[in-house]
Amino acid sequence: MTTYREHYQSAMTEPEQFWLHQAHRLPWFQPPKQALQQTGENRYSWFADGQLNCCYMALDYHVAQGRAEQAALIYDSPVTNTQQHFSYQQLLQEVRQCAGTLKSLGVGKGDRVVIYMPMIPEAVIAMLAVARLGAIHSVVFGGFAAHELAIRIDDATPKVVISASCGIEVNKVIAYKPLLDKALALAEHQPDFTLIVQRSQLPVELVEGRDIDWHDALQQACPAECVAVASDDPLYILYTSGTTGKPKGVVRDHGGYAVALNYSMEAIYGVKAGDVFFAASDVGWVVGHSYIVYGPLLAGCTTVLYEGKPIMTPDAGAFWRICQQYQVKVLFAAPTAFRAIRKDDPEASLLQQYDLTALQSIFMAGERLDPSTYEWTTEKTGKPVVDHWWQTESGWPICANLMGVEALPVKPGSSSVPVPGYCIQVLDDSGQPLPANQQGNIAIKLPLAPGCLQTIWGNEARFEAGYLSTFPGYYSSGDGGYIDDDGYVFIMGRTDDVINVAGHRLSTGEMEEIIARHPAVAECCVIGVSDELKGQLPLGLVVMKNGVQLSAEQLEQELVAMVREDIGAVACFKQAKVVEKLPKTRSGKILRKLLRDVADDKDPQIPSTIEDPSCLDDIYTQLKA
Repeated sequence: MTTYREHYQSAMTEPEQFWLHQAHRLPWFQPPKQALQQTGENRYSWFADGQLNCCYMALDYHVAQGRAEQAALIYDSPVTNTQQHFSYQQLLQEVRQCAGTLKSLGVGKGDRVVIYMPMIPEAVIAMLAVARLGAIHSVVFGGFAAHELAIRIDDATPKVVISASCGIEVNKVIAYKPLLDKALALAEHQPDFTLIVQRSQLPVELVEGRDIDWHDALQQACPAECVAVASDDPLYILYTSGTTGKPKGVVRDHGGYAVALNYSMEAIYGVKAGDVFFAASDVGWVVGHSYIVYGPLLAGCTTVLYEGKPIMTPDAGAFWRICQQYQVKVLFAAPTAFRAIRKDDPEASLLQQYDLTALQSIFMAGERLDPSTYEWTTEKTGKPVVDHWWQTESGWPICANLMGVEALPVKPGSSSVPVPGYCIQVLDDSGQPLPANQQGNIAIKLPLAPGCLQTIWGNEARFEAGYLSTFPGYYSSGDGGYIDDDGYVFIMGRTDDVINVAGHRLSTGEMEEIIARHPAVAECCVIGVSDELKGQLPLGLVVMKNGVQLSAEQLEQELVAMVREDIGAVACFKQAKVVEKLPKTRSGKILRKLLRDVADDKDPQIPSTIEDPSCLDDIYTQLKA
């Protein structure tokens, strides 16, 4: 198969044959004979008769195949001035020792281990070691508030928690151990042990009988070998925010996930064994799980683990430096990273210092890629830029341009076309399919492709209610958008980002797209605020590029005129406030609900995922001016 259409049609019309072929490209202990099995109403299992171990597939197999000396992991930490290479053999040795340590602490198949770590090699080693034992890891973003960590500990009930003494941000050290200690004081469930990586920037005292020094424990451990697990056994729990305030523990399987990731590395990203892959994310997020750890290693690639920012470590040339130094073939980051780079270096002058010959493509996901950021990145780098859409729940792309199969024409604003295995439809609120170019609810016809969530940890009812009950027979994505005449999918934002102005349903994403075109705008967000007369009115919040000589009042007038020109007076767009910074999660998503609450004078619930809460003071001042 050499075209996108051939891949997609084969996955749709002959899913059994298509996915078994992909599965058999991996080294199973017991290869599956069946691809898909229905286990209940709206419940499916992939490769249920197969047995495997993801750590074996990611490390042992490649060592056996002659890749022992190839770099598996490159650790690059400008915040500590550290660079370190791990060959496949070295990484395997470290993982075997860590698995042996965990085994000696009583961790076995099906047990949970919470990992609360910064972006250091030990985080990757811990994840793979847990998988090696057939246990279930739950990675919590390092630096999360103690209360949030406690909630996750109580939900996952881990036998062991693995952490580090501290994390390091730009010009500051964040003490993790006090946060962990407080979380354990708050939590009802108590792990048997905590395993602590002591970092030289902030060594800490350990609690006797509970805390164990990582380095000492691994030195004394007997290496552990891989445990065979069933394809549909849980590999990990990854918590994502929920509408009720309590996080949802997305459960991922072993077999379907491994098959999906391995297929995606070659078909979507166009990389093969030996290539260097740089996902500028964090292991606490789904991108880190899929494309820092499991995906690249399953494919025999070299993966880059970056402890730093796209800017200020030391400057907005950080990504380009890494791409040149390690001969990166594919760079993957969130659009917000490139907006930050553009804000600090609008003309990309720092890019001129680096040779990006090896870089073949740049992928973006995590939020909608606005056409302005797409065009800037394409123009300045000269590289293909691919917007693709997926979720924590899916675990890998739902829509993408399959660069390893056939590079289709790009449509700015679109996350390209459905990935093989996903049947995407746009439905109205009653569940009826909508025609092309008409906005509605993005839904995926069941069964989902391999690799997607199995359930919510310990809460089947929440899984059913949150994803499967809104549109029977479909997975409800919670995103809104449309599909054009050519089959390209346009994700316009969460369905709660559609505002109702005097009876007219308007997309805030469409307004953001218009505003972002203004040459003075580095970043923007449009929210709907309550209005007695019209129900809701749009409000723009704008971050200006550095060095722009334009008053806030003049910019507001120009933005109002642009939205009126493109959408019309029906949009009622009359306010665009200039702010210093937008509130975001650590993964770069703008906290729109928080902004709506502030604008509507509601008591805002500031989530633990916020990166810099201090920016809210400036926003509040601007909104009340």
